[in-house]
Amino acid sequence: MPMSMRLQCIFSDLNRWLRNKVMKKQILTMGLAAVASVASAASPAFTTAAERVDSLMRCLFHDGEPGAAVVVAKNDDVIVDRGYGVADIVTGDRIDGNTMFNIASISKQFTVAGVLSLADRGLLRADNAVADFLPYESGQWRKIRLSHLMSHSSGVIDARPRTDRQWMLHATDKESVAYMDTLRQFRFEPGEAYEYINPTFQVLECVIEKVSGLAFDDYQQRYVFDRAGLRHTTYFEPQKRIPRMAHAYQTGTGGGEQDFAGKEVYLGRTVVEGSPWKECDYGEETFFATKADGGIYSSTHEMLQWMRALERGEVISQEALALAYAPHTLVSGSRWSDYQNRPNTWYGYGFFIDRTPGEPVKIYHTGDNGGFQNYAASFPSCGVKVIVFANRNDFDRWTLVRQIDRILREEGVLE
Repeated sequence: MPMSMRLQCIFSDLNRWLRNKVMKKQILTMGLAAVASVASAASPAFTTAAERVDSLMRCLFHDGEPGAAVVVAKNDDVIVDRGYGVADIVTGDRIDGNTMFNIASISKQFTVAGVLSLADRGLLRADNAVADFLPYESGQWRKIRLSHLMSHSSGVIDARPRTDRQWMLHATDKESVAYMDTLRQFRFEPGEAYEYINPTFQVLECVIEKVSGLAFDDYQQRYVFDRAGLRHTTYFEPQKRIPRMAHAYQTGTGGGEQDFAGKEVYLGRTVVEGSPWKECDYGEETFFATKADGGIYSSTHEMLQWMRALERGEVISQEALALAYAPHTLVSGSRWSDYQNRPNTWYGYGFFIDRTPGEPVKIYHTGDNGGFQNYAASFPSCGVKVIVFANRNDFDRWTLVRQIDRILREEGVLE
């Protein structure tokens, strides 16, 4: 963004903030209509927060470009519900709360919910060894528990081959982790450290199928998606048509996985001649097109529905949710992984946990795949949910998240 535009956005937000500090007790009905679909935010503080979040998003995401959808809610009130930019630069379809994004690694919590629903039914325990269900016979596999897989503390390495790009795009979850059968090299003892890797969630998928006797998609639909009331959330498959699906974009190269030599793989293809935006989602990127670790497409509306249903105990028991939200593995300072290696951060089962002193505990996850860049957070102590799904990866997600958190804190939403 040009410096002049950045300054304009900064001064616009500052002026709005100062004006709203004076007018905080007025209900700005015109602001509600213009800012977002604010379903039931009768509080003036909610109105002010909505305006400030909207101003922030408008500075980042512009008409005619790839953009984002945002939802902010507190308990039963929806404070912000808005889309910015386009889901498809070819058709010009606009982004809104029903646009379907690949939520990437946010998918992991759905796989965890599948495992914990089996635990609720007495069919397994989180402390079961993986070898209780799968034919992984090396010595360390006997020590690795399901809990280690769900908390990124197993010591398993990501040794998926990356030399055949077509195989990467079309390999099934089981095929992508076939190397596990003969794995003899492990990073550390189970439970000893944190290393964020994806393929252990394909192992969890295999456990779900083994224990339930159902195909993974079928089990997740019946015991996870349906219980949460999700009507459109689904797993990606090659050639599958997903209505209202966003395409993801990036400019130039970069943003994806590296091969084993550390060489950045070119990403993206031109879909509009002369446009700087390269389409970069399944078919163009270099991530494995696997389900259990990152294959879900969902919308901000359905993600909010999911988060509420999960915390109401409609998907798994409250006891199981408490396990998922508990800090099992210290992320901060890990020598093995820099993904989300941030201060005061832990990993539960399928969730990061921010335990910054003086702030409400934040349960969250991010998701990145090709040009998709996503974030979904819950502050359980105050009933706040923040969801941002974007189909471009050229902005600083953590700067945006910190600014949204600051707005919600200053306007009393996080109380």
